[in-house]
Amino acid sequence: MPTQAYIEQENKEIAKQYKELLRISYQLLSDEDKKLIRQAFDVAVDAHKDQRRKSGEAYVLHPIAVAKIVASEIGLDATSIAAALLHDVVEDTPYTLDDIERLFGETVARIVDGLTKIAHLKKEMNISQQAENFRKMLLTLHDDVRVIIIKIADRYHNLLTLDSMPEHKQVKIASETLYIYAPLAHRIGLYNIKTELEDLSLKYTEPEVYSDIQSKIEDTKEDQKQYIEDFSNIIRDSLDKENLNYTIKGRMKSIYSIRRKMISQNVSFDEIYDKFAIRIIYQSDRRNEKFLAWKIYSIVTDHFTPNPVRLRDWISSPKSTGYEALHITVMGPKGRWVEVQIRSERMHEIAEKGYAAHFKYKHGDQKEQGIEIWLNRLQEALESSNGSAVDFVEEFKLNLYAKEIFVFTPKGELKSLPKGATPMDFAFNIHTEVGMHTRGAKVNGKLVPLNTPLKSGDQVEIITSENAKPNQNWLDYATTARARAKIRSTLREEKKEVAEEGREILRRKLKSLKITLNEEVINKMVVYFKLNTSLDLFFRVGNGVIDNHKIREFAASYNNAFLNFFKNRMRKKPIPEAIDREEITSTYDMLVFGKEEEKLSYSLANCCNPIPGDDVFGFVTVNDGIKVHKKDCPNAISLQSNYAYRIIGAKWIDSTQEEFTAELRMSGIDNIGLINDITDIISDEMHVNMRNINFNTDGGTFSGRIKVVVKNKEILKKLMANLKQINGIDKVVRV
Repeated sequence: MPTQAYIEQENKEIAKQYKELLRISYQLLSDEDKKLIRQAFDVAVDAHKDQRRKSGEAYVLHPIAVAKIVASEIGLDATSIAAALLHDVVEDTPYTLDDIERLFGETVARIVDGLTKIAHLKKEMNISQQAENFRKMLLTLHDDVRVIIIKIADRYHNLLTLDSMPEHKQVKIASETLYIYAPLAHRIGLYNIKTELEDLSLKYTEPEVYSDIQSKIEDTKEDQKQYIEDFSNIIRDSLDKENLNYTIKGRMKSIYSIRRKMISQNVSFDEIYDKFAIRIIYQSDRRNEKFLAWKIYSIVTDHFTPNPVRLRDWISSPKSTGYEALHITVMGPKGRWVEVQIRSERMHEIAEKGYAAHFKYKHGDQKEQGIEIWLNRLQEALESSNGSAVDFVEEFKLNLYAKEIFVFTPKGELKSLPKGATPMDFAFNIHTEVGMHTRGAKVNGKLVPLNTPLKSGDQVEIITSENAKPNQNWLDYATTARARAKIRSTLREEKKEVAEEGREILRRKLKSLKITLNEEVINKMVVYFKLNTSLDLFFRVGNGVIDNHKIREFAASYNNAFLNFFKNRMRKKPIPEAIDREEITSTYDMLVFGKEEEKLSYSLANCCNPIPGDDVFGFVTVNDGIKVHKKDCPNAISLQSNYAYRIIGAKWIDSTQEEFTAELRMSGIDNIGLINDITDIISDEMHVNMRNINFNTDGGTFSGRIKVVVKNKEILKKLMANLKQINGIDKVVRV
C-alpha cells in the first residue's frame, strides 16, 4: 500500500504532467477547449483513482501521456485530447458511455466508444478471431479516424513502458505492433511515430540486434555530425546569396530501417552507404513552394553530382499519405552518397505529424473534402470485409506497405497505385463496373497481358466487353485489396448460384437411390468427399465434379455401415504418410519446450531451416504438430502476432547426435582453382559433408550455393569464417 508521502508526490507528478499537456498543446486553445480538457482530466483522475499500472505508477499517468502524444506529436484538436484522456474510462471503470455523452457530448463519446470496442477485442481464441479483431478495429474508421490515431498513440506509450511486462507479453505486443500498428501509422502519415513503433518493437523482438545497431550508431554520431557540417558549409554561401530562409538538419536512419536494409541487401552495418539523410527546410508561402524547392535542388546539384536514377519528386505528385518533398541522392564529400530531402516548413510539419497537420492548412469545405478523399482511400482497403478475415489482414498490410507508382488514363488523368499493380488493378481503380467487364488492356498503346506489372509514367487503356466477367484466374492478375475483394465477391455469388442448382440435383439423385437429403446425410457426404463445407459439396455437384457414379458410390457406403467403417479406416490410415520424411521428428533429446522444458515431438520449419544453436520457438500447427522456427524467421512476426496463443518457448539442450542441413550462399571474384579451395576447406580441413554445390560465373564474378551437413551452429559459423578467408570470396551468408 503506498504511503501518504508517496501519494502526495504522485499527485504533484499528475498535476505537473497535466500542465505540461496544456503547454505543449499544438493549437492555441480557446477557453472552451481548456474547459473541456480540464473536465476530461478531472473525470480520468476520478475514474482511475484506485488503479495502478504493472510498473506500480498511478494508472491515470497513462491516459495523460497518450493525450500528450496526441497533442504534441500528432497535433490533434481539443476533442481528441479529451478523448485520449478518457480512452480507458468506459473499459476499466464504473463510468458508462452514456455518462461520457452527457458530460462531453456526442463526438467525444463516439471516439471513446470506438476505442472501447477495440479494447474489448483482446481475447485471442484463434487466428481468424485475431484477424477479425484487426478488421473491426480498422472498420472504426467509418466512425471517426481519430479512433485509430488515438489507438496508435496508446500503443506507442505502451511500448515506451513495456519493460514492466513479462517477456512473452513483450514479444507478443511488439510483434503485433510491427504487424499492424506500424503500417497503419505509416498509412496515416505519422512517420515519426511509425519509426518509433518499429524501433521499440525491434528492441523486444530482436534485442541483441537492436543493441548492436544502436551502439554502432552511437559510435558514428560524431563522424555524422562533422559530415553534415562539412556538407552544409559547401552549399551555405550559395543558399545565402539567394536570400533563402532555411535550416539544414541531419537525420540518422532508424534502427529498424537499417536492420531491414541489412537483411534485404544481405550486407553488414558498415556496408550500408546511406545511413543518414540531410534535410534542407525552407520558409515559403504556398505560391512559391515548388519554385524554391527546385531552386535549392539546382544549388545542391551545382556543388554535388546527383545520382540520376535517385530523384524523387513528391511535390508535383504527393504520396497518398499527403507527404510532399523533393528527394535527391548526391555524391557528397569523401565520395559518399548522401540523400538530401528538400521541404518547406509546411511540408516538414506534414511529414512529421501526418494528416492532422495537413488539414491545418485547409479551411472550411476544403478541409472536410480533404479528409473525405483520404478516408475514401483508406476505405478501399476495407471493402474486402466479406472475405476471410485472415486474407483481409494480409492484403490490407500489403497495401499499406506498398510503395506508390503514378500512371495515366488515356485522357491524361494521373492515378496513384501501389507498386506492383497490374492493368487489372487499374481497371478496378477507375470503377468497379470497368473492372468487372475487363477484356484486355493496352499500356503505352500496346496490348499487354492483364498481369503485367505497371511502371510510373505508363499510360493505361482498359478494353471492356459486356460479355466479360471475372473468373478464378483474375485473382492471379490482381494485387490490390480492392480488386481482389470485388473479384472474390463476384466469384462467391456465382458459386452460390451453382450450389443452389447442385443442391436440387443432389436431392433428386439421392431420392432415386432411396436416401433423403437431410443435415446428417450432407455432413456425411462432406466428410466422405473430404470437403470443408456443404457449399463446396453442392458446388461440385452443380458443376459436375461429383457425378452420378460418385454419388452412387457414396450411397453404397452409406447403406452399408460395416463397409463404411472400413472405408473410413482406410481413408484415415495414409494421413501420417503425408508428413515429409526428411523432417526430423524423432530427436526428442534435441529441443525442450515451455517452462517445464518438456520433450515433445516436433518438426523443423522449411521456411527458415533452424539448426542446433539457433534461437527458436515452437509453433503448434493444426495438422502437423509442433513446427520449430528461428526467432528471426521471415514468418516469425506474423506468427507471434496472430497466433500468440499457439507459440511455445523452445531451446536446444543437446546437439551431439543429429546432423542438420544448412545452405550457404557466397559471391566474389572468380579465380582459377577457387572451387577447389572451397571444397578443400569444407571436406578436408573441417570434415563437413556437402550435399549439393552449384556455381555460376559472370563477367569475372561468381555466385554459388552449397548445402552442407553440420552438427550445430558453432561448426557452421567456423566454416563460414574459414571460407571468408579464401582469396576472392567477398560474401558468405546462410540462406
